Amino acid sequence: MSDIEPIVFRPAGEGFVQPGLALTHGRPHYISFNRAELNQLLSVYGRQVAEGEWRDYAIDMLRDRAVFSVFRRTAEAPLYRIEKNPKLARKQGAYSVIAATGLILKRGHELCRVLRVFDRAKLELVKL
Repeated sequence: MSDIEPIVFRPAGEGFVQPGLALTHGRPHYISFNRAELNQLLSVYGRQVAEGEWRDYAIDMLRDRAVFSVFRRTAEAPLYRIEKNPKLARKQGAYSVIAATGLILKRGHELCRVLRVFDRAKLELVKL
């Protein structure tokens, strides 16, 4: 590999085709976030890192959904999962925010509206 060649990232297990897996141009089809969605996700992530709430993230591309998980510490279970599930796009919305307990905090058709669940107003004590 030379310094000029781009690095190509492939999902785990792309070397073989599982039975029943849809193929796109000879490759398995995985759901992923597009550039605009990643921009919104990383904007919220950066804001939460600056506040000291989050420290790490992971992106999973699966056959049926894409998952952006955020962690307080790397070795723990994710605090929140932001999922994109295209099968639910016409029903409840393709995007959802799921807490560590499995509770769905918000679900919708637009990612920016779903991510508003993290825009909690901070309350401050006012001295008179």
